[in-house]
Amino acid sequence: MRIIIAGGGLGGLTAGLALLQQGFQVRILEQAPQLKEVGAGIQLGPNAVHVLYALGLEGDMAAQACEPEGKIVRLWNTGQTWNLFNLGDVSRELYGYPYLTVHRADLHQAIAAGVRRADPDALVLGAKFERFEQNGDGVTAYTADGRSFQGDVLVGADGVHSLVRGQLFGADRPDFSGLVAWRGVIEADKLPERLSRPVGVNWVGPGAHVIHYPLHGYKLVNFVAAVERSDWQVESWTERGTTEECLNDLRGWNEDVHTLVRAIDVPYKWALMVRDPMPRWSEGRVTLLGDACHPMLPFLAQGAGMALEDGYILARALRQYADPAQALQRYEQARMDRTANVILGANANAKRFHNRELAHAEGAAAYVNREWQEDRVKERYEWLFTYDVETVPI
Repeated sequence: MRIIIAGGGLGGLTAGLALLQQGFQVRILEQAPQLKEVGAGIQLGPNAVHVLYALGLEGDMAAQACEPEGKIVRLWNTGQTWNLFNLGDVSRELYGYPYLTVHRADLHQAIAAGVRRADPDALVLGAKFERFEQNGDGVTAYTADGRSFQGDVLVGADGVHSLVRGQLFGADRPDFSGLVAWRGVIEADKLPERLSRPVGVNWVGPGAHVIHYPLHGYKLVNFVAAVERSDWQVESWTERGTTEECLNDLRGWNEDVHTLVRAIDVPYKWALMVRDPMPRWSEGRVTLLGDACHPMLPFLAQGAGMALEDGYILARALRQYADPAQALQRYEQARMDRTANVILGANANAKRFHNRELAHAEGAAAYVNREWQEDRVKERYEWLFTYDVETVPI
């Protein structure tokens, strides 16, 4: 069976590698002339790391991925600190796999290396997907430079502004979340030691929250701030902002947060949009994967993880069911409830991280103690981390 994948991002590459390892012929159409990934940091729960290790990428990940010792919550103004949960050896012991933080480009290169080992011709660069045609016998994908690719199945892994999704189901209508995110990457040696520790930190406050964690062999620190404001609604990863504007959005926050912001060379900002879970992902021999079908707010740290899981489960479904349309329906059924629940969980965290009770120290302590008590944290994360892509029924 010949599989065409539109999009060479994390989900498309993972699907491609999983399919190659299952014996399929794969062509991944990537519009960029060179394979490089924009963006910054990604958190990979043990469920996502399981996918990478199952694909034989443990060695590729080893040099650049970071394994935080734990996660902590800090209060926006006083800096008061609570331990959220331990990671490191604890994650391996409980879930069989580590919790990792990685630079998106490092992860992208690791998966691409696996694809090239499996089939040097699988990745087609400079191939901007434009449209498709399908019938009972197969699918043809057309690229902007006039080429066409024939296959038995087409997978739209072309991101939040998916052209495959648009052709299948029409234009989507996202709603603005009321949140604008700031992101930046900081050289760790520019920071005091307390801000470059190997832990994930979540600052919570009324109307905003800030996250930072190590990347790239602990040489970098990833910074993300999500703030409530309504005057910026551009959904793009490449819009530059200014240090002054970012500091203004975090006015009154702890000096440690301001130290982080000032150390960012170029802060980028993007509007966070929300979309309802889709009722269908597939039509005949064409399906969707990752952000193309379940984009989500980044507040459960599972966006990349869901795309990796999708790719692995899709390959299993196509291996298990000879009829392509049936295989795609089985893949969709296996993934739809889980990804919808992640969307809902991320939306709930947006409210939790920005609660008005966090405005004053006395109310904040009671709120954090209640919302991040061990049982509640387990309830929010255990079902995510214990998912097994190799054995879940399809």
